[in-house]
Amino acid sequence: MIASKNVRIIATVIILFGLLFTLAGAATWLTVRSALADEHITVSKDAASFGGKSVTGPLTAYAQAEIIKEHALKATGGKTYAQLDREDPVRQTAMTASFLRASLFTSVVAFGVAAMAIGLGLVLILIGFVVLKAAEGFASLSRRAPTAL
Repeated sequence: MIASKNVRIIATVIILFGLLFTLAGAATWLTVRSALADEHITVSKDAASFGGKSVTGPLTAYAQAEIIKEHALKATGGKTYAQLDREDPVRQTAMTASFLRASLFTSVVAFGVAAMAIGLGLVLILIGFVVLKAAEGFASLSRRAPTAL
């Protein structure tokens, strides 16, 4: 009886952690989405995908980062920031493009972490309920009178 009570407590804790992870992941996703939306970024029309769409999610942020890279390489003659001479006037363009891409990729990573937290939370909730049901099953088995052989 005490063992099944402890198992129920553990299952409840697992479920609560699952809820916490799910809510934290959802809050992170919504916060990053809102912050991106506040910037009013639009994917360039010549991007491989999502052209003209607002950058509010991981796919649009990635698409915009990729087209920024394309535009920067075109402006620098195919050279990256590190490859340009310090006195080259297009070095500032390459640096700005690099910073913009890094910011967009940071949001992509944040979306990924949020999705992982939500997924982990849902798995923990499921595990918690399975453990809870198993504890109930064991408790009902232990209450049955032993049968004579």
